[in-house]
Amino acid sequence: MSVLDLVNPGSPLYAKRKGVYPKAVSGFFRKLKWVIMAITLTIYYVTPWLRWDRGPYAPDQAVLIDLANRRFYMFSIEIWPQEFYYIAGLLVMAGIGLFLVTSAVGRAWCGYACPQTVWTDLFVHVERAIDGDRNAQIRLANAPLSVTKFGKRSVKYAIWLAIAVATGGAWIFYFADAPTLATQFVTGTAPFVAYATVGVLTATTFILGGFMREQVCIYMCPWPRIQTAMLDEKSLIVTYKDWRGEPRTQGVKRSADVPSEADVKVGDCIDCNGCVAVCPTGIDIREGPQLGCITCGLCIDACDKVMTQIGRPRGLIDYATLDDAVVEKAGGTAPSVLKTLLRPRTLLYFTIWISIGAAMLFSLGQRSRLDISAAQDRNPVYVQLSDGHIRNNYTLKLRNMETRPRTIELAVSGLPEAVIWTADGQRETAGQSVRIKLAPDATTRLRLFVAAPVQQEEERPFTLTATATDDAGTVAIDALTFESPETEDEE
Repeated sequence: MSVLDLVNPGSPLYAKRKGVYPKAVSGFFRKLKWVIMAITLTIYYVTPWLRWDRGPYAPDQAVLIDLANRRFYMFSIEIWPQEFYYIAGLLVMAGIGLFLVTSAVGRAWCGYACPQTVWTDLFVHVERAIDGDRNAQIRLANAPLSVTKFGKRSVKYAIWLAIAVATGGAWIFYFADAPTLATQFVTGTAPFVAYATVGVLTATTFILGGFMREQVCIYMCPWPRIQTAMLDEKSLIVTYKDWRGEPRTQGVKRSADVPSEADVKVGDCIDCNGCVAVCPTGIDIREGPQLGCITCGLCIDACDKVMTQIGRPRGLIDYATLDDAVVEKAGGTAPSVLKTLLRPRTLLYFTIWISIGAAMLFSLGQRSRLDISAAQDRNPVYVQLSDGHIRNNYTLKLRNMETRPRTIELAVSGLPEAVIWTADGQRETAGQSVRIKLAPDATTRLRLFVAAPVQQEEERPFTLTATATDDAGTVAIDALTFESPETEDEE
């Protein structure tokens, strides 16, 4: 016998999922979800097909994660591997933005823009179009297998699968030229990783959006547990105003002039369960804030519709803060939504968020499109030439981050009487500068030789400067050390 059997004998470790069949509803928040779903899906599916002219030497896909060449393109912005801090900055902005939204309006991200929410909502609408609304879905789920049920299930699953395949297919187009990869994918010549990625994303979208749905939000997603640290008594969340709705009555429609209300206190809630029926996670908001509430606001639409029908004020279920609830319960007037949002915590998050964004934009505008890095060859450290000069060898990496070929001038400073030349040049024609042609949007590697007279110092610092001949403002600098043999002081 296990310890669990002693604590709770006969209790299963796994509870079977109870089906959730959200009822169709109309209202402001339902329309808002439609708009956000249309925008997010359009962005996801269409973005890889947008074109952006960057010249003849760069890809023309507007958004491209080019792993093969280690580039990230977003319209006119190009990020190189050494500039990954921009990606890190975007991730930090996304995190702080999530904190800002959560502290201001609760789990609005979960309710409207989260991929799990968007695709689940899309799958639910497909299911509703084929199986019918809530009651029809429940009847069909409980009915034995028949030709009608099999046919509806087959059509529904086929549409779900098509959406899932389109979802996985759209994702891989972000990592290669979309038209080219699409042709290769259809003809069977695409890389294996493309087919594997589409297969995995198809399976996860089909399973998570079609069958697991609210279980992902409640059990798999860590954000509901983290978000509690972002909320306080001034955060807007979906709230059932129990001081107004209780005690409930069973289906009795009342108007403002019912005489019995003067003698018997009854609440506005008629216990119609409309808020429960439309909830995509199947919770009862009247039981208070819960882990399963994704703050989508559909229960507000359902309740407002009922309140209008029975002649009672709307807003029995509404977006409200805990502070607002205390004020309204005492008979006062809650502050405006704008005043609720403009408070120190949200302003701090917004200030940090906008500051990071502004700093990144400034850095993007000021960054050089030319980069140089150099390393001294260590074997040998130096070579003594026939005329007594000392030569050091360096391996250079010159990055041309423009989408056009360029000519740069390498010059040495801080090392008197030094001359430089490249591996394909001659010392006899060398001077303190040399010109190099760089390929577009590429890194050029070369060996540079630096020769200078012997001095007493074993190590002498100097500067190697790369200047674009077509743009005097584009300069890259690297600090280096010139090493010489040890010399004895003359007595």
